[in-house]
Amino acid sequence: MKVEKRDKRIVDFDETKIEVAITKAFEAGNQDASPVRGITKEVVQIITERGEDIINIEDIQDIVEDTLMLRGYTDIARRYMKYREKHSEIRRILQQVGVVDDLKFGPNAATVLKRYLLKDEDGNPIETPSQLFRRVSSAVASIEKMYDENANVKEYDDLFYYMMANLEFLPNSPTLFNAGTELGQCSACFVLPIDDDMNSIFTSLRHMAIVQKSGGGTGFSFSRLRSKGSRVGTTGGVASGPVSFMRVYDTATDVIKQGGRRRGANMAILRCDHPDIIEFISCKSDKRTFKNFNISVAITKAFMSALKSDTEIKLVNPSTKETGKSVKARAIFDAIVYNAWSTGDPGIIFIDRINEEHPLKDGLIESTNPCGEQPLLPYESCVLGSINLSKMVKDGRITWERLEDVIRLSVRFLDNIIDLNVYPISEIEKVTKANRKIGLGIMGFAEFLIQLGIAYDSVEAIEKAEEVIAFIRKRAERSSAELARTRGNFENFANLKQRNSWKRNAALITIAPTGSIGLIAQTTSGIEPLFAVSHSRMLAEGIHLSEVNPLFKDMAERRGMWSEELERQVARTGSIQEIGTIPEDVKKLFKTAHEINPTWHVRMQAAFQKHTDNAVSKTVNLPSHSTIDDVERIFLLADELCLKGITVFRDGCLDGLQVLYSGCPTCEMQ
Repeated sequence: MKVEKRDKRIVDFDETKIEVAITKAFEAGNQDASPVRGITKEVVQIITERGEDIINIEDIQDIVEDTLMLRGYTDIARRYMKYREKHSEIRRILQQVGVVDDLKFGPNAATVLKRYLLKDEDGNPIETPSQLFRRVSSAVASIEKMYDENANVKEYDDLFYYMMANLEFLPNSPTLFNAGTELGQCSACFVLPIDDDMNSIFTSLRHMAIVQKSGGGTGFSFSRLRSKGSRVGTTGGVASGPVSFMRVYDTATDVIKQGGRRRGANMAILRCDHPDIIEFISCKSDKRTFKNFNISVAITKAFMSALKSDTEIKLVNPSTKETGKSVKARAIFDAIVYNAWSTGDPGIIFIDRINEEHPLKDGLIESTNPCGEQPLLPYESCVLGSINLSKMVKDGRITWERLEDVIRLSVRFLDNIIDLNVYPISEIEKVTKANRKIGLGIMGFAEFLIQLGIAYDSVEAIEKAEEVIAFIRKRAERSSAELARTRGNFENFANLKQRNSWKRNAALITIAPTGSIGLIAQTTSGIEPLFAVSHSRMLAEGIHLSEVNPLFKDMAERRGMWSEELERQVARTGSIQEIGTIPEDVKKLFKTAHEINPTWHVRMQAAFQKHTDNAVSKTVNLPSHSTIDDVERIFLLADELCLKGITVFRDGCLDGLQVLYSGCPTCEMQ
């Protein structure tokens, strides 16, 4: 017997699929599933007695519903019907957005993946998610032949494909966009230098355009530019200052829009002792300008010392190296804190700490990538990839063996990308290949903790964070050494501060925010706590997608709490803390970012930073009622705990311009 699917494909009849669907309906109702086998046999008998060579899938599901009703399982039949309705809606959405969801990721992930699929001239996808991952895996695996003419490329192709298709690991967005294509630019993070002359300023502007068109994000330090009002010797005029040139870069980014696939992303950094530091700190205070820039102040050890002793720092003109007026460190710090509270910018990077802990002896780091997790030398780039920790737990236990396999494959994958990459600028290729930095990180950490039964705001969670990132760091170092034995150390190996016998990559670990790939993997971003227990998104096609966290729904179903009314309650606010029917132990596990004391955010970032040779991207998301003093305490604690950088964001501070909101108060759940 054959089955006609909804897309008219004809496939073999498989009764186990019927049994699985009925079992899910029983489990969703917290009912004993022992009758399922008997019901399945009865359904199969009815289908067989019809004597049809080909039966439509809808007819099979009608028979299942009728059988459940006749046997007296009315509630189960209703659940089964609701299951059918839900999947019918999913199919409608996927059809509307034009994605063939051949890996069964569901509409939330598939609609994000649509951006990454290759398209025809009319913008219609010409590949499926599985074909996308196979395009990437085969391109990355092809590099094996560079180092071993007898390499089993097909084996690595399959290994790379499986860990992506199973959502255990995903590389950064440019790799998904461009690997295996003519464009071929796979790195996400770039830092470009800006020196104090027009040629350098506009050369970097041109390079920025090239990088962003290929999908990369760019970081700049404007600290070398002379201050506003300084004399320009060649013309006798006066300089307009760093902020004015930031406007030029911001406007150019608006035009480029990163190849039309992603909005432009830049990081602007200015040293705390630059004469224009106050103007820089407040440059986003109107909440409308510099939309394509994150900004951070480069804080020095001398500044923090002056802040603690309530003394002044001398501002230094970068063009003459002369010290000008002195300013109280407290005045600059207060401006940073206020603007961060008011707009979310600036963040802070502890620039001396970054350089002290940089693995290479030569070269000065002045900037990071747009989200701050990747400090880079001038003209350096880095490819990132993240392990999905939510896939590394089974039956409440960490699957250490599989995690180790994925770490080893991920390091190899990212190292291959360095050779596969089509670099947009020759200077970037030279520096990147000389140091071979990679950024292996994680996502899904909050869901990882939930599956282990550990609350995010707990000492146990901090300890687990250190345990897992130390494991990843150690295994990544081992994997890099293994690659070095067969492929050779990186070119600048002699420049390492701490020399090992073998090391393929100057740096290995980066904790990125994983915004887009986290959506594809259907898990929480980076090391962030849950943003909401229920979230909603409005797609460009006018489609509204809402979803309750599946771990919460599963737990609620297991404990007999789940209902349509509970789903509506959670959807309204995105929180479960005020719902009286939910037990306290569940509430502790499912606290959201705004419900966790900010101290735990900073402590968690510090736990990961201890074993991260690059840096950690994390935002301390604050509720709207948080005070300026709260922000100050966070920044001071970040220094105390030896972070490389810190960012805060207070809910609602951008007057409706922010990206993420918890819950969906205006949604009417049907």
